[in-house]
Amino acid sequence: MGLPRSAAWLLSTLLLLQQTLVEAQNATRAGNSTIAAGNSTKSAAGSAKTSKAPKKAVVVPANTLENWRLVRAIVYTWVAMVVCLAIYVLCVQINRYIRTAACLNNETQRYFNEPPWLYGSLKKHLIDAPLFRTRHHREFRLSRAIDMGTLPSRAQLLFLVLYIGMTVLLTTFHIDYSAPRAKVQVYLMKRTGLLAILNMLPLFLLAGRNNPLIYWTGITFDTYNLIHRWLGRITVGEMVTHAIIYIIKKHDAGGFPAFGKAIRTSTFNQSGLVAASAATLIFILAASPVRHAFYETFLTIHILLAVTVLAGTWMHMDGYVRQRMLLKGIIAIWCIERGFRMIRIIYHNTGNGGTTAEITALPGDAVRIKMRLARPWTFSPGQHAYIYLPRVGWWQSHPFSVAWSDEDEEDTMSDKDSLPSTKLDIIERRHDNIYFVIRRRTGFTEKLWHKAVAAPGGVFTTKAYAEGPYNEQKLHSYGTVLLFAAGIGITHQVPHVRDLVRGYSQGTCAARKVVLVWVIQSPEHLEWIREWMTTILSLPGRREVLKIMLFVTRPKNTKEIYSPSSSVQMFPGKPNWQAIVDQEVAQAIGAIGVSVCGGGAVSDDIRRACRSWMGKVNIDFEEESFSW
Repeated sequence: MGLPRSAAWLLSTLLLLQQTLVEAQNATRAGNSTIAAGNSTKSAAGSAKTSKAPKKAVVVPANTLENWRLVRAIVYTWVAMVVCLAIYVLCVQINRYIRTAACLNNETQRYFNEPPWLYGSLKKHLIDAPLFRTRHHREFRLSRAIDMGTLPSRAQLLFLVLYIGMTVLLTTFHIDYSAPRAKVQVYLMKRTGLLAILNMLPLFLLAGRNNPLIYWTGITFDTYNLIHRWLGRITVGEMVTHAIIYIIKKHDAGGFPAFGKAIRTSTFNQSGLVAASAATLIFILAASPVRHAFYETFLTIHILLAVTVLAGTWMHMDGYVRQRMLLKGIIAIWCIERGFRMIRIIYHNTGNGGTTAEITALPGDAVRIKMRLARPWTFSPGQHAYIYLPRVGWWQSHPFSVAWSDEDEEDTMSDKDSLPSTKLDIIERRHDNIYFVIRRRTGFTEKLWHKAVAAPGGVFTTKAYAEGPYNEQKLHSYGTVLLFAAGIGITHQVPHVRDLVRGYSQGTCAARKVVLVWVIQSPEHLEWIREWMTTILSLPGRREVLKIMLFVTRPKNTKEIYSPSSSVQMFPGKPNWQAIVDQEVAQAIGAIGVSVCGGGAVSDDIRRACRSWMGKVNIDFEEESFSW
């Protein structure tokens, strides 16, 4: 999804949220006005009949008004955070654009090799820093089947601690604890219930693949997925606290028999119990070992339970106008995201015979998917798409990096009505065929591999659907680009290599040095991308800008390890990441961009090597990962 569409999606979401708050505020005012009008009428009638003292006016409780003031404050805080991050991303993009323009005819780019003041240290110690020394994306495993998850980064942990602390503070803020016990319980019940519903707004927004904040704030889907999980835990905590306080309140009034009677005789209480129970079950099933071991089953149950929570909460809030306004906003966010997803799938995969996929078995337990799109899309390096193959898994969709694309014979300019005026007028190419390379693992990928191997000639064709493309990663502004890949992670880096080599020869990017480092277990893995690398190696200017280093960790014999040329070198064993980074940084031209796609341990080691240079040179670290 491009920036204009994400902007429209974000704008509609913010307008919907604003409308929800306005309607909730109007409902509060209308309630106060109705009560006040009723009291005035009664007072006037009473004065006409008798001179008795007027009755005391009934108003909305102060704690209820205080709760909604907190709601507005929280929402304004969220909006302010998004705006600040969007401004930061805009400044970064402007800086990169200026750097690209300034470096097109600059072969040394010394000015941009210097680290920005203070920013390098901030990246080293906070933005790109793991929680402790090195470990961040490397999983904690009790066994091959039991995955305990990963550690957050320092920046992620800082945000989570601040948000959890804010939630605890707002839950207990401005409550008169000197009031009778029953009143305090009512105050806390209202507060926890309202905050639980309020936290569902970002919870459902961040769950979507079309989350517009990814494009506006520059934060990755991986990080938003982490925040989504913790928002879910916070929401469940608020709901369970709400339920426990209610149980205690009923127990104080008449013991557990009173609580049992309240559940049996009240739809209000029954629906609340259903919502809280479903939320608790989500919390249990979302534990990392369960989620990773049975992801497809977990995802289906997760969605069904989320619908149950929404339905139960909706029934529980019968008669609560303002809370239902928020619930309408939550339901609208979910429906808009799902609807937008379906529209994209239908648009890109219908007409012209539909989208089809040709699956070919490859050496090294992998398959290549050649997907012929019903409608071509504009492809950029770093993009991924979700693949639907009904014959393999009819209800499943999985994200994979787009490894390659076939171009039309003619290029089309971004501005259809004018010729390019500068070298920065980027050419957009629309593609009919996109390619994926998928390594055999478990579940969907294993079933796909077996089906390809069993097919005649190791090839079969089937109906397919592609959802995307999502995200992109621009490396045009860096004079030196280091691309690291481990195993199947090469699919993320190949489009960058082609894009940068072509940009160098056409004079449309700042790159003067591109280094690709790929670690594989066996030379047969070279077959995954051999055809595409042959195309890249034949591009004009390739020898001046591109260097390839291949590391084979498990060669069958030493004869398999040979270097075709000085620019394409092959080595046995595992690489020394720190030594490679040190060598390339010492010889770098201009700003340095580092991209990593591989296992968690590889990403962590390369991050450590890059952090040792942050504050000394201008180096940016980016990693591609799909975590669930």
